[in-house]
Amino acid sequence: MIWSEILLMMICLLAVQFAIGLPVAFAFLGANLIGAWIFLGGEAGLVQLVRNASGSVNSFALAPIPLFVLMGELLFHTGLAYKAIDAVEKMLVRLPARLACVTVVGGTTFAALSGSSIANTAMLGGTLSQDMLRRGYSPTLTFGPAMAVGGIAVLIPPSALAVMLGSLSGISISQLLIGGLLPGLLMAVSFLVFVILTAVWSPSSAPREDKTVILTKRERYIPFLRDVVPLSGIFFAVIGGMLTGIATPTEAAALGSIAALIATIAYRKLNLTNLVKSLMETAKVSISILFIIVASMTFSQILSFSGATSGFMQVIRDVDPTPMVLILTMLGIILVMGCLIDQISIMMITLPFFMPIAQSAGIDPVWLGLMMLVAIELGLLTPPFGLLLMVMQGSSRQTPLLQIYKAAVPFILIELVVLALMLFVPALTMFLPSLLH
Repeated sequence: MIWSEILLMMICLLAVQFAIGLPVAFAFLGANLIGAWIFLGGEAGLVQLVRNASGSVNSFALAPIPLFVLMGELLFHTGLAYKAIDAVEKMLVRLPARLACVTVVGGTTFAALSGSSIANTAMLGGTLSQDMLRRGYSPTLTFGPAMAVGGIAVLIPPSALAVMLGSLSGISISQLLIGGLLPGLLMAVSFLVFVILTAVWSPSSAPREDKTVILTKRERYIPFLRDVVPLSGIFFAVIGGMLTGIATPTEAAALGSIAALIATIAYRKLNLTNLVKSLMETAKVSISILFIIVASMTFSQILSFSGATSGFMQVIRDVDPTPMVLILTMLGIILVMGCLIDQISIMMITLPFFMPIAQSAGIDPVWLGLMMLVAIELGLLTPPFGLLLMVMQGSSRQTPLLQIYKAAVPFILIELVVLALMLFVPALTMFLPSLLH
């Protein structure tokens, strides 16, 4: 078989399994079994597949994934995340569209503590968004901020998806984690500015009743100092450990988990029930992610061994595009795929091709990896199958899906502007990673 037929066969195998509703990991496992039998030598190929699977997860670099997940689960199930958002709400009482501003600031705070996009949007969609809906906020301010800041969790450390991208592509995990901080914060600030300007230009989009809320300085600042500032120590334990060179990503993740555990004990929120629940959810999510990594690494090896990867690379060399054209093409492919399939599938399908191409073209892998994360994050918001759109629909079943699509549009445009800035102003992306050298 020529390389194009091999590639087409593997893609068709995946497409058929996706079409019948198989989970991502099982779909790739099915394709891997057939590919290993055909291209790796029958029974010997299946034995090699098992060896490859074992080797792909037998890596210390993957340890941050369960540790980062555990941080978020502890804060979520003990209720500390809700207390932090309540404290943020009191601080922002005088801003226009107060609850939408709280969604942006509180959601960004929770993203910096948990790294979970789905948990972030589900929590905000089930609480603040429902309150805004009852008060008469416009759909754009009601649903848009909760979905947008949910996606920020992909960028701002701790991000399990960034760790996964680094593991699958060979990019420095610590540089990916640190490098996502500035673009993530720029998005959060842009979202906040958009919400405030929308409320000022269109007063009907946010009720003015919020101005009737009167709190003393003590009522505003004490909850913030009590419920937010101490928790920020978790974030600084992770980021500070890596920036100062004291800790590797794995060690920084361990520090963050310990800090989260200490915080739940100090606030007297930890009990056996929520501890067991946090550990069980961490195990479920981590096993799912590691299973997907196994499938992805084996899929990449089959493509490489069968000659599909080298054949595709030769076509790119023959075309000889400039690095900028290559980057724009890769990001465009990810954005289109994000409209149709989930983020992990995008990484598994594209990385075996994109990273060798980027390496041969001399493109900085950290720069490309961070732009890929933003493009993948955009896939969470793009219709028709953006994951966070579905989560928001689940949190507000009485709202038509088309209305949720429309609410996401301004925030998608903001993220595209940030992605363009990352492309044309590389310093925005590479400044913090450069400090790690």
